[in-house]
Amino acid sequence: MALNDLLTGDALAWLGTEGTDSDVVLSSRIRLARNFRQIPFPNRADISQLGEVQAQVEQMLPGLEQGLGCGFDRVDMERLTPLQKEVLIEKNLISRNFLRQPQHRVAFISEDQCVSLMVNEEDHLRIQCMAPGLDLEKTFAVASQIDDWFESQLDIAFDEKMGYLTSCPTNLGTGLRASVILHLPGLVATRNISSIVNISPQLGLAVRPYFGDDKESIGCLYQIANQLTLGFSEEELLGNLKSAVQEIVAHEREARKALSVYMKDSLEDDVWRAYGILRYARSLSEKETLTLLSKVRLGIDLRIIGEVTAQCFPQILIGSRRSYLQNLAANENLSKNEIDRLRAERVRAVLQQCSAPKG
Repeated sequence: MALNDLLTGDALAWLGTEGTDSDVVLSSRIRLARNFRQIPFPNRADISQLGEVQAQVEQMLPGLEQGLGCGFDRVDMERLTPLQKEVLIEKNLISRNFLRQPQHRVAFISEDQCVSLMVNEEDHLRIQCMAPGLDLEKTFAVASQIDDWFESQLDIAFDEKMGYLTSCPTNLGTGLRASVILHLPGLVATRNISSIVNISPQLGLAVRPYFGDDKESIGCLYQIANQLTLGFSEEELLGNLKSAVQEIVAHEREARKALSVYMKDSLEDDVWRAYGILRYARSLSEKETLTLLSKVRLGIDLRIIGEVTAQCFPQILIGSRRSYLQNLAANENLSKNEIDRLRAERVRAVLQQCSAPKG
């Protein structure tokens, strides 16, 4: 895939609508942190040492591609503009930590964009695998296959007591971070989301708004992830997260059912108003778009709206972001009014494209 296609496409395989429990769970992600034993962590390594890490990873890439049966695109941070980097961050393909020093920072992104290998980020190697819906097992299996390939030929920093050694102490042990993105309009509307957030630390998990901050969630999107890695096996961490997510999914569906029964008229009015604004508006802010989009997706899942398919949700989620629109217009100096106009135009185009078949 050419870099331009990587930056301008608004469809991401890991953010699809066909996964398990995808009415609530948007995607699953596994991230493994690994370091080379004989080379200092990236924050202490010099340029030549960072270059050595990069060279070793690149040397092993052909064998990895053969083993996985897919190719990778090489994305060199030194060759990207700040705007292009922001687009990749918006798409979850690289992290913000990856941008501080661009020298010898490279990402290898799979053709379907479900796998991203970040070289010399916070750790020498960050293996990130994603999939639509609740599918921690598949993502972990792919991440493990990649990890096994590198460990078979590289000397990875590992201690018998501490486990995998990482630059951040919170990643010690398995070096694993597992997370899931959830759409929770039912729990937000019934004001039960705070109890989910408050109890999560007791389970070794963190629940945070995906957009917005701790005071306000925009678009009813939340990310739940493991907080602990040391002292637990990968299976224990994944099992704990999956059980919690399944419990939240059940509560969300109950909340949606309650809304459908006790607030039917106001719910339908909210959904149709949101759809009408997105369908015909000529100017939309990012916050307004995400808020209205959440209501439309809820309406689709509850079969209130049949005019458009659920696929509009991930495409608008990506296609309405500020940096994505600026890059699409090849102009990073657009005014807010110009961006809001382009966003509305893009939303209308996606809704038209995702119109449900009649009959």
